[in-house]
Amino acid sequence: MRRLFATAWTIWLFDFATKTWALASLSSEPRKILGSFLQFTLVHNPGAAFSIATGFTLAFSLLALAVVVAVVYFAPKITSGGWQLTIGLLLGGVLGNLTDRIFREPSFLNGHVIDWIQIPSWPVFNIADSAICVAAFIAFVLSLRNVPPITRVG
Repeated sequence: MRRLFATAWTIWLFDFATKTWALASLSSEPRKILGSFLQFTLVHNPGAAFSIATGFTLAFSLLALAVVVAVVYFAPKITSGGWQLTIGLLLGGVLGNLTDRIFREPSFLNGHVIDWIQIPSWPVFNIADSAICVAAFIAFVLSLRNVPPITRVG
């Protein structure tokens, strides 16, 4: 369980620090880092991933809260190290974006998520989004390999 929460804390902290930096250092004009392949662009995203469903910010906030509650409830039961890492990445990413939705403008649970990483043919994203996507990929692989999150004893 320690691995799960250490992973979540690390992702949340890194996401928070990079969003703070992005707000202080970036604008909506792309800053080229590796030509047009990697750019840093400040975006205030009211929607879900890829800026879809921008009118449902409150619903996404409530869903994120439900995910956090479910993870905290089930975390002590997870025995697989791979699943602990996966759920830690998910929790860290969800908390990173939920923090924005709670504390950023325009209002409580309706705040805009700070996105700042831009690559070609892909919406602008952040560290929390990346952690959630990596968690989904690892969960897919663990599921294909039939690795159970909880090993039953007896």
